[in-house]
Parts: sequence; C-alpha cells; structure tokens
Amino acid sequence: MPRPENPALIDTFGRVATDLRVSLTDKCNLRCTYCMPAEGLDWMPSDQVLSDAELLRLLRIAVERLGVTDIRLTGGEPLLRPGLEGLIAEISALEPKPRLSMTTNGIGLAKRAASLAEAGLRRINVSLDTLDPETFVRITRRDRLSHVLVGMAAARDAGLAPVKVNAVLMRGVNEHEAAPLLRYCLDNGYHLRFIEQMPLDAQHGWNRKQMITAAEILGLLQEEFTLSPFPVARGGAPAERWLVDGGPGDVGVIASVTRPFCSACERTRLTADGAVRSCLFSNEETDLRSLARAGARDEEIANAWRQTMWGKLAGHEINEAGFAQPIRPMSAIGG
Repeated sequence: MPRPENPALIDTFGRVATDLRVSLTDKCNLRCTYCMPAEGLDWMPSDQVLSDAELLRLLRIAVERLGVTDIRLTGGEPLLRPGLEGLIAEISALEPKPRLSMTTNGIGLAKRAASLAEAGLRRINVSLDTLDPETFVRITRRDRLSHVLVGMAAARDAGLAPVKVNAVLMRGVNEHEAAPLLRYCLDNGYHLRFIEQMPLDAQHGWNRKQMITAAEILGLLQEEFTLSPFPVARGGAPAERWLVDGGPGDVGVIASVTRPFCSACERTRLTADGAVRSCLFSNEETDLRSLARAGARDEEIANAWRQTMWGKLAGHEINEAGFAQPIRPMSAIGG
C-alpha cells in the first residue's frame, strides 16, 4: 500500500505517532538484574552517540515536520548525559513547544530537580521496585535506595508533577511489596505504575513463567485496597488505571505482555546513536544519524522517519510463536 501524502507519522493501521521516546545514553549507574549483567555492558563509543547539535536537529524535525507533541527523555540513565540542563532548555524552546518529560532511576536527582524544572522539564518518572534497602541492593546491585527516595521528593517539591513511579515486580523477590509500594506513593502524592517484566534484558533470560502478570498484580493490591475503574478513557496511554479506595488516588498497570495495547500505540523511538524504531520490540530500525552526517536535507530525514513508521506492524507479537526478542537490550533502546 503506497503511503498517502501526510506529513504526520502515520501507519497502515490508522495510528499516528505523536509521542517520541528519546534515549540520551545507553550508560547506567545501576545494574538491575532484569536489565543487564552485574559487570554491565559494552557501552556505545562516544563518536556513535548523537551530539547535542545532531539530536536537537532531529527533535526539531520531529516537532516541526512530523507532528510530535510529547518528548520523553530516557536512557540508560539520562542524568548521565553531560550538559543535560542545557539540552533540556533547547528542546523546550522548540516550536510548537513539546511537552517534555524524563524517565530516570533517580540517582543524583535530588541535587538537580530544581535546575531541571527551571530548564523546562515538566514531569518525571522514577523507577523504584522496592522500599527495602536489602532488596534494592539485590535488584540493582547498588546501595542507593535512600538517594532515589530523596530524589523523588525533590522532584515533587520542584514542581515536576505528577511524579510517576515505575515498579517491576519479580517472583520471589519483591511481589510482596505491591501494596506497601502503593501505600507509600499514595501517602507522598506520587502516581504508581506497575510494569509487567518484558523480554528486553541483555542476558535474554526473561521467562514468562517467572513474570508477575497484571492479573496477579491486581490481585495482590486488592488484598488491601478496593480498586474501581478509572472514569477517564485511557486513550493511547500505556497504563490501565484504577481508582484506589474510591479515589482521588489511582494506580496503573502497564501490561505489555498479557494485555497488549498495540492498537492504540502513539509512540516512536529514537536511540542514543540516532536510529528510529517503530516499536520497542522491533528488530528493524532506520539509521538517521548516518543520513544526517552524510548531508541529508531535513525533509529527506523526515521522509525516512515517515517510512519507518508507515511500516509499523500491527503488534509486537510477544504472544506469537515466532516472537524474537530484540537484539538491543532496553538500556540501548530507551524506555
């Protein structure tokens, strides 16, 4: 089917990608067991990572020519990107002004939350799988829980609201913390989102039988809370939400494996080395960095991006027999 003349990031299934996830680096200062081995990974050579100027050019093309309205900065760990505040200020100055957020592990956030907000960051997601220091060390292989909790509070106080918390439950590790995590977030004004563990680890050790499913997560929460359907339509949001004890607090579950939401997906992805991916689980991508470095015009780059999204599959096929885990791990793709 030929692609119609439409400047937006449309695909053959009627979806329009307006939400761009941008990886700033593949490096991370934690070693979470569901993401990478204890010794870490071979990081991208610095000359392969997009420079600030290259990245800003691609983001300008996305906003001005492709209809992107939301930009989420991810990693690896985006706080490790040198000159982050300056980069955020330049992204915030794009027109039309995008809604700018960031996903982080929270290490070092306490000292920078105010400057990030001043630079133009609007909202933040923090990864937190446990409130127990020993379990935190077991999962992340680092003793940094207190740093994360202080960072979350600093983000809230700096106006990066609502602070969203992303939690992955693992069988035999932290599933008993489902209710305590929700209580902690409700008490502190954070918005908790549980995420089913996905096959995106560098070790390719993901096991469906070990994954805590959305149904199990909800069952664990319902042992202590009353959950009722959230009154606002979900739209393209990845999280299915429930009011907790009648509200106003709520909880979300991102069930990419057992309750896929591919038909409403609005996301497009840019890796730290300048590759566009139409899906988190795709094994195909388009190298925009090489195009840019070879002197391609803005519209040529925009068309390459459009063609990538036009070829997006109906779904990620995790539940199909022929599913193949992406070659790149989550730390290299960006969350």
